[in-house]
Parts: sequence; structure tokens; C-alpha cells
Amino acid sequence: MNGVAVPVPLGRLQLATFGALGLPLAFAALPIYVFAPKFYAGLGLSLTTAGAVLLAARLADGLIDPWLGAASDRAASPARFIALALIPLALGMLALFNPPSGIPLALWLVAAVSVVTLGFSAASIAYQAWGARIGVASERTTITATREAFGLAGVILASLLPQVFAPTVEQGLPATALVFVLLLALCAFTTLVRPPATPTAIDSATTMPRGTAGAFASRRFRRLLAVFALNGIASAIPATLFLFFVADVLGLEQKSGLFLALYFISAALALPLWVRLAAGIGKRRAWLASMMLAIAAFVWAYTLGSGDLLAFALISAASGAALGADLALPPALLADAIEADRARGAEGAYFGIWNLVTKLNLALAAGLALPLLEWLGYRPGLANAGAALAAMYCLLPCALKFLAIAGLARLRL
Repeated sequence: MNGVAVPVPLGRLQLATFGALGLPLAFAALPIYVFAPKFYAGLGLSLTTAGAVLLAARLADGLIDPWLGAASDRAASPARFIALALIPLALGMLALFNPPSGIPLALWLVAAVSVVTLGFSAASIAYQAWGARIGVASERTTITATREAFGLAGVILASLLPQVFAPTVEQGLPATALVFVLLLALCAFTTLVRPPATPTAIDSATTMPRGTAGAFASRRFRRLLAVFALNGIASAIPATLFLFFVADVLGLEQKSGLFLALYFISAALALPLWVRLAAGIGKRRAWLASMMLAIAAFVWAYTLGSGDLLAFALISAASGAALGADLALPPALLADAIEADRARGAEGAYFGIWNLVTKLNLALAAGLALPLLEWLGYRPGLANAGAALAAMYCLLPCALKFLAIAGLARLRL
């Protein structure tokens, strides 16, 4: 295998320092994709406008993800590429939750989301591709799980901090954005100052085309991507509607931060269990089991009503446990597909497409679910369309999960 640089095993300290950057990157995702719609709705922007703006901005951002992935493959240093990407991420986050007076909200939202997601995308793609390139094959799930464990810590912080600074999530977001920038600087220093060695050579024996064309030429990648997309949309819809569901179906808006924290803490606690299960029965079967758990949780959620705090806490824990598998297993399966394609050195191209699909999932959730809810008569703060909100939050994701299960059951890597 001339031209192939063999990865070396990582020690525990290297795993930890590499995974540290996952904390602020995951921290950023919650405000950008979950909190922003309700934050701007609270400032007076209609749900239809907010959904349309987020859809357009995210689609535009997602379309450049394959290019960003290819660019990260060509970068001489993944660490340097990531460091440059973190600058617009930090500035965009501050701008997103500090809109000035005198500028139309929709225009500011477009600009801020565009900047913050550009930095987020470039850093995330390069970071994920870097993780698929380092270490040995037997460490693949462990590397992913370590990164996602730090990421879950970041999401838990992001879910709790807003209500530390203010009575509601929306009021605490400006201060949370400032804390994010400080955490980003600290964790970036930890990960990027002494990065793990990265093999740069590409397997010269492969006949597959490189870059985006090579990724799409892979049948196994296309099938895995389809499963990932269906499962991702199923997760993105309740993520977008979570705050609305808690406030207007359960009547527990003041507990939203608690539910989010429980959700992500459960995901973190479940991560080592999914790693162990995947080692025993395989990554694919473990992921299937997590999807069934998520379906059971959302079907139960559909039966809830006002004041069902304990039941929704249990549902948050169960669906959070399923999230642990969604975080750890799909990227590890993608790394397996890249290795099977003999495409080492082109990881960025694969993850660029992967992130594009993630963005499309989130864009569709915000751009279609929010206007549809408004068309059905739902208005935030008024339980005048609780049935429609509950069906969209609970049942539509279950249907999409079943389609993902059907695709994954037939997938062979």
C-alpha cells in the first residue's frame, strides 16, 4: 500500500485534548438552530418570516459545505484551517443575539446567521474530517464518542446558561453568547496548540475519483447518507419545535432549560453504553436500537398534556439516550465507509457533503415546520393549535424514523 500513512494509536490525554474543541462547537449549535427562532419571534419577527429567513440562510450556507470540505482536505494544517474558521464563528454568535436598533430584524438575522454558520461549518467539517483521519481503526468509535462527550457538555452548558443569566432562555442569550466566545478561545487553545499527528498521504492504489465526485460515486456512501438524512430530519423537527411544545402543550416554559439539560446529560451518560453495544453487535445494529428507543419516547410524548412534568422528564431522558447513539455512531460508520472506499486523505469531501445534509435537515425543519404551524393557526403563547403542534413535534419524526430504520436495515458497509 504505497503512499498510505498509517495512523498511530492515541493516548487518553491526546483523546481528551482533541475532543475539547467539540465543547464550544456543540455549544454553538443549540443557540443557532434551536434558540434563534423563538428569540427573534419574541422581538416581533413573525414565524413565517423567521422560518423563511433561516431556510434561505441555511440553504446558502449548506451549499458551500462540500467546497469547505474539499478546501480542508487541501489545507496544509487542519489546526490552522480550524483556527481561521473560529473567527467568524465568534463574531457571528455575538451579532446573532445582540441585534441593534434601527436595522430590520429580518436583514440582521440573515447577516448574522450567514456569518456564524460560515465559521461553524468550516470549523466543524475540518474537525470531523480530522477525527476520521487520526488514530487507528479500532479507536474510531472511541474518538467520535470522546468528541461528542465534550460536545454534550457544551450543549448542556448552552441549555442551562441562558436561564442562569435571566428568567427566560431568550433574555439570557446575549450574555450566553459572550460566555461562548470565552469558552471557544480556551478550548481552541487546548486542541490546536499541540494537535495529534495527522497522516496526510493518500492511498495511491485507489481508482476512485477524489473530492465530492469521489464521495458521490460511492454507493455505500449514498445509502448511508440517505439514512442519515431521514434520521436527521426526524431529529431536527422536534429540535426546532421544542421550546414551543414545552411552553404551549405542556405549559412548562420555565422548565425548558431543565428538560434540555436532562436530555443532553442522558445522551452523555449513554455514550459509553452505545460504544460498548456497538463493539458487541456492530455499529449499524446499535444505531437501529437507538432509533426504536426514540420512536417509543415520541409516541409517549404525544399522549401528554398540560403539567405533565415527570412524564416529559422521563421522555427527555429516553430520547436523550437515543441521541447519544445519533452522535457517536453515524460519523464512525462514515469513517468506515471512507476506509472501505480507500479514500484516506479525502475525508473533508465526505464530511462536507455530510454537513450539507445536516444543514438541509435543519433548514427544512425551520423553513417548513414553522410556516406550516402558523398556517394551521398556531401562535406562540396561545394554545389554540396544540393538536397540530403535538402531531408535528411527536408523530412526524416517528414516521421519518421508521423510513430511516428501513434503509439502515438493508445497509451493508
